Amino acid sequence: MPFLGVNIDHVATVRQARRGNEPDPVAAAKVAERAGADQITVHLREDRRHIQDRDMDSLKDAVQISLNLECACVDEMLKIAVATCPPRVCLVPEKREEITTEGGLDVVGNRERVGEAAKRLQDAGIVVSLFIAPDEAQISMSKELGAEAVELHTGTYANVVGDEQQSELSMLRNASQIVLAHELRLHAGHGLNYTNVVPVAKIPDMEELNIGHSIVSRAIFSGLEEAVREMKLLCQT
Repeated sequence: MPFLGVNIDHVATVRQARRGNEPDPVAAAKVAERAGADQITVHLREDRRHIQDRDMDSLKDAVQISLNLECACVDEMLKIAVATCPPRVCLVPEKREEITTEGGLDVVGNRERVGEAAKRLQDAGIVVSLFIAPDEAQISMSKELGAEAVELHTGTYANVVGDEQQSELSMLRNASQIVLAHELRLHAGHGLNYTNVVPVAKIPDMEELNIGHSIVSRAIFSGLEEAVREMKLLCQT
């Protein structure tokens, strides 16, 4: 059964709408932890549209479970990651104009930059994962560059239905076998919700799922603690 990483970015999105103090993503992290989350995930973006630098310091002190920082493969973010030193960092692609992360990191096309970033983080004692498409070449290069884990991008799977979704699920399953054959840890995330998460959670040896938007959306109606508990149960189905 995979463990659940709860992404609290969109709690910070609501806060930043008024540039105030509420709702507090650190308080949200504590609620998620109490509800059974195994990890707290945050994406510190270059434009600081939701999570802020101060949140990283507060979160590291506040949560007892693992903290997973998602960040772009750029010097500014790497400096913050090394200074903060969360247990895990997932390197992701980032465009200023995008609404949310679009697609996986092109590890093959950015081999030197990603490799240098991974080593810099690992030298600081941080476990490195790479957010990539379920593609054999990207998986193989991730292994070659020394990543400990890959997080398979599930956005395409999440955005289609019916036969198309089953086809995307097959691609994820096949990619997962390649990940495991390369002796990498298997993670997945992006677009997963209460109706589509179970088939991904059931992929053999899936270790970790990172889910945020759907949990925060559900929390508006049911409360965050209940929303996390519901997702945790689905991941364990």
